Amino acid sequence: SRLVWAPVIGALLLAVTDLLLQSVDAWLPTLIPTGAMTAALGAPLLLWLIPRLRLEATAPGSGETRWPRTDRPRRRLTWMAVALLPVALAALFSGHVAGEWDWWSGTATVWEWRLPRLLAAAGAGVLLAVAGTALQRLTGNPMASPEVLGISGGVTIFLLLGIVLIPGVSLPLLLLLGVAGGLAALTVLIALNARSGFLPERLLLTGVAITALAEAVRAVVLAGSDPRGQQIVAWLSGSTYFVGTGQAIAVLCFGAIAAGGVLLLSRWLDLLPLGAPISRALGVPIAGGRLAVLGVSAVFTAAATLVIGPLSFVGLLAPHMARLLGLSRARDHLIGAALIGAVLMILADWIGRQIQFPNEIPAGLVASLIGGTYFLWALRRL
Repeated sequence: SRLVWAPVIGALLLAVTDLLLQSVDAWLPTLIPTGAMTAALGAPLLLWLIPRLRLEATAPGSGETRWPRTDRPRRRLTWMAVALLPVALAALFSGHVAGEWDWWSGTATVWEWRLPRLLAAAGAGVLLAVAGTALQRLTGNPMASPEVLGISGGVTIFLLLGIVLIPGVSLPLLLLLGVAGGLAALTVLIALNARSGFLPERLLLTGVAITALAEAVRAVVLAGSDPRGQQIVAWLSGSTYFVGTGQAIAVLCFGAIAAGGVLLLSRWLDLLPLGAPISRALGVPIAGGRLAVLGVSAVFTAAATLVIGPLSFVGLLAPHMARLLGLSRARDHLIGAALIGAVLMILADWIGRQIQFPNEIPAGLVASLIGGTYFLWALRRL
């Protein structure tokens, strides 16, 4: 019966949406793609259907036994911090200059063009990695990340609407809009998945729905004749091309402060995956702790998305790589993931500048190619 009725319902949904768009085309300023409108209508429907799915509501485990452990986490963290320096120096002083490869570029090239992009990429990598680590430890879901769970999608929706609807929108207002979008996506996640104990399948479906809605908003915005379309496309792809020195320093400083501040929640992140009874017995405020971690993750995701766009899997990849290195405690896990996130984004930005020189591949796209491959491999292991 599903094979019979699913094609019929799909054909009706697409046909009705197309006919509605044709009927109101005269009142619209531009032609809206049928696929985008279908996603805009289908995403809320999917969110409505998620709580009604018949899935076994069992709370996810912490997964502690599936990961290696190291007896000397500080030594590994030290080596990771040391490895960050040569990667940053190579990204600064090597690359194509005037059509030729140069191992030691001029001072003007380094400080005016490369340094802001390196700082912005490193800061965004730290923010996304810390946010992804917090979400994975909180939910016990190895596939949780700001990108997969739709938090980046919520940030994208609010940012695009702010850019289009608010004339002369400022950077602080964009940051507030991004935080509001991340919190809105988190609110939807909590509302739809709290009763099921944050079942991984439901969380992923919720993220798919929010991401589909973000894609619909993106398609509608780009369908118009807005002169800022090229800049929006560059931002959506995760390019650091438009980042200035002041903005890059601000992002890096915020990333460093955020990574240090989130360490205050490391004890909660160690205990919350053990379950509510144990956490409560050890003095952890369950509701307040979860909301604090989710709120911090939303703020970090919003700040990173402002710079690097929504197309990055660093929030998924960096926590996994840190766990594979044996960093099991929350404090070590957060620091290791932050260092790996910075290295990944610096490398992604550098590779994107070299592959098709003088053309560029945005850092977010390069990171997504790496992270998407890893995502498929990780799904196979679940």
